Amino acid sequence: MEALIAKAEAIRPVQRKRKLQHDAGGKPTKKAKASTDSTSQSIARQTKLPRSLNPTSDLPPGVKSHQHIANKKLRATLDRTAANNARSLALAEDAEFLLTGESGRIVAEDAMEKTWRVGQSEIAEGAGQEAAKGRREMRLDGGPYVSRYTRNGRHLAIAGRTGHVASFDWQTGQLHTELQLRETCRDVTFLHDHSHFAVAQKKYVYIYDRDGVELHCLKSHVEPTRLEFLPFHWLLATIGNAGYLKYQDTSTGQLVVEHRTKLGACQTMAQNLHNAVIHLGHQNGTVTLWTPNLPHPAVQLLAHLGPVVGLSVDPNQGGRYMATAGKDGTSRCAVREWHARAGGGPVEWSAKGSLAVASGGTVNVYNAPAIYTPLHTRAPPPLYLTHPVPHRPLLSLQFAPYQDILNIGHAAGLSSILVPGAGEPNFDSAEADPFENKKARREKEVKSLLDKLQPDMITLDPEFVGSYAAASKVGSGPTLDGTPGQPSSSVPFSRLSRMDRLRVQGKVDETEARGSDDESDDEDADEETKTQKREEKEKKKMRGKGKSLKRYLRKHRKNVIDPTAIAVRAKLERQREEGKKAAAVARGEIEARKPSALDRFKRPA
Repeated sequence: MEALIAKAEAIRPVQRKRKLQHDAGGKPTKKAKASTDSTSQSIARQTKLPRSLNPTSDLPPGVKSHQHIANKKLRATLDRTAANNARSLALAEDAEFLLTGESGRIVAEDAMEKTWRVGQSEIAEGAGQEAAKGRREMRLDGGPYVSRYTRNGRHLAIAGRTGHVASFDWQTGQLHTELQLRETCRDVTFLHDHSHFAVAQKKYVYIYDRDGVELHCLKSHVEPTRLEFLPFHWLLATIGNAGYLKYQDTSTGQLVVEHRTKLGACQTMAQNLHNAVIHLGHQNGTVTLWTPNLPHPAVQLLAHLGPVVGLSVDPNQGGRYMATAGKDGTSRCAVREWHARAGGGPVEWSAKGSLAVASGGTVNVYNAPAIYTPLHTRAPPPLYLTHPVPHRPLLSLQFAPYQDILNIGHAAGLSSILVPGAGEPNFDSAEADPFENKKARREKEVKSLLDKLQPDMITLDPEFVGSYAAASKVGSGPTLDGTPGQPSSSVPFSRLSRMDRLRVQGKVDETEARGSDDESDDEDADEETKTQKREEKEKKKMRGKGKSLKRYLRKHRKNVIDPTAIAVRAKLERQREEGKKAAAVARGEIEARKPSALDRFKRPA
């Protein structure tokens, strides 16, 4: 044992000598190397500290400066905000390596092979076992049906025209609720999550919970035809046969606003996920864009010569493209227009830019970038996929979020087909998590309520909210060529003198002779400025404001004898007399009374 202890004491860490740097004369300097480990040095050549662990790193180029703002506190706040935004963009670029999923598409081997000839049976065989489960045929009595997915794509709600409503988890097959309302149901949508959904029934809009219990009856929404829920504003937008667009706040239960479209009954509605603007398609072929803060359409355009039956906004390109379909048989997408053989039907965009168009008994899918390419002729874009559905009419199309699945609602039920490359393969768990549990759902609901946006913030250009006015380039001072008295971008307009502001506004006659005239004008201007300031100061004086006792008397002025008011008036009279005596003593009119030794025994007034 003693031998082992002796050996253990003999093992000690090796003391390495610090290598010092030497100057030109050969003398060691005080600055030493950061590390002498060859392994760490070899790793450090090919690695770097992530930006998330080094927030004080250099800012990326292009950060906007705010030196033109005179307020130091505001300038520092804007500089800090711009720096944080630049760092966030840099961190987002660093996190791109986490996006490992890629959207696969059907690729033709040669020019003679066409992707639209591939049937659903071949696609299901070539896809994985989990992906092939999305190909389903649900035969239901009570159609035609409309469907709606939740934001995370996990739950599905369906509504039949005759009153059959159901909500379930389509991936596991778990049924949440099934209702037989026995009246006309035109549309259905989920609210903030799958625990609540709204149904547009024959006369009013009804809200149900996950178990199918009726929670609310919105009687202000009469004869609704279409429903849309704005998740970031907690607003339920409805349109009906009366032609009124209404916004209902689902967090407070208040009717925020209602707009009269003046275009009759509306059967088509869609929302732009980029800026929460509601798009409506009307019977006269016009498409209108609405926001809660405007009583009239923000944009109105003539899209078709007949009623608009299909409308959708592309979520892939920032909400800049809109696709419409009309009864006149034309389908318009972005900057292209083509004619459908069997008339128009519903249209729907996917998360990756695939456009599904229902015409007659067929659903056609078109892919980007062909549908974004401008074309002056009415030739249809290259067809990517097609699927015949014999059960007419085709009432709805809905892409499943984060899945390559297109749900088709028709007269005989629902059909789910596989569209390779249509869904977004990478999801943000903080935004919409398909695998969230009960606790995560509750936390998400609370956070979304705290981050709820006001309806007034809905605009066509969402970048306008939170922005500030650009720096004014109008100023006075020496220019680049040294000419004084000319406008320059060095000094803002708000920091100019009065004469410089008049000169910039063109209110000063520059043709007059300078010298004594300019000096006299400056003196007159100074006198006018002083007089104006004196008048403004007199206006700001508080007039008619009495003391607390006078306010008390005014408040308790009555036609009865009040002992308290009599005492207060007597006190005011004594104070007034004492003030007059003090003023007379100060002027020397009377002599001041000498204090007596008995004054200490007097009762104070």
